[in-house]
Amino acid sequence: MKIAMIGLGRMGMNMARRLLQGGHEVVAYNRTPQKTEELAGEGALPAYSLREAVEKLPVPRVLWIMLPAGPTVDEHLTALKDLLSPGDLIIEGGNTFYKDDLRRSTFLAEKNIRYLDAGVSGGIWGLRIGYCLMIGGPKEAFDQAEPLFKTLAPPEGYLYCGPTGAGHFVKMVHNGIEYALMQAYGEGFQILEASPYAETLRYAEVAHLWNQGSVVRSWLLELAEEAFAKDNKLEGIRGFVEDSGEGRWTVSQALETGVPAPVIALSLMSRFRSRETDSFSDRLVAALRKEFGGHAVKANPIK
Repeated sequence: MKIAMIGLGRMGMNMARRLLQGGHEVVAYNRTPQKTEELAGEGALPAYSLREAVEKLPVPRVLWIMLPAGPTVDEHLTALKDLLSPGDLIIEGGNTFYKDDLRRSTFLAEKNIRYLDAGVSGGIWGLRIGYCLMIGGPKEAFDQAEPLFKTLAPPEGYLYCGPTGAGHFVKMVHNGIEYALMQAYGEGFQILEASPYAETLRYAEVAHLWNQGSVVRSWLLELAEEAFAKDNKLEGIRGFVEDSGEGRWTVSQALETGVPAPVIALSLMSRFRSRETDSFSDRLVAALRKEFGGHAVKANPIK
């Protein structure tokens, strides 16, 4: 297929690369041209404006937007609405609140432009191992774009979740669970760090051990092993943990529907608390976010 990738950040760039490797034609657009030129050097067709990106696509056009959630997405959708034709398809793959999908799909439907919401998980590792994709929107639009999903995802790594908003809703809950899992690992290793055995334990070895048949084995523990191998006490990282929105939305949804979610809620509160302290558990959560998603960490100035 031929597709335009709008936004070549940490995720969009590697997704475009995986599509190129899978034999798709990619029109690359980024607000700053350096990344566009970089991807053009790898086989993409460069576009230096939204209009140029649209003009380089066959009708019906398919565009994938990979931008920071919020006003930036709305700005691009407003501009694209004027440039696109009825029957064209936009796939919105950022970490978007599902209720924004409902509003945006209605806005684009005024011109009969179709809209899919795609929750994307895989972080900076997705280029190599594939992206887990959660998709919502019209089923016929999903069917049209399915060759893209097959290329981006590992085997059995994508799912049509239902009507508009379903994809980002499932991704929201996924990230809420992710918050809680990382918090549990962080607290467990902090207990080890506060124990009489802290000086003899190598935490990379503990994480490696727990991945050998243990009931708590996971990819996050593999990443913990890598983080500890670089810095056993994580002394170079400040325990300041950002939240990118999905945890807040998951807790808000739990409140809205009356679902008890104390572990996810407390993991979110712990992220807020991390901005006032510098605990070992917070340093591990910050390190894990860097390992799987390339998220920035704050250096510990006292180390």
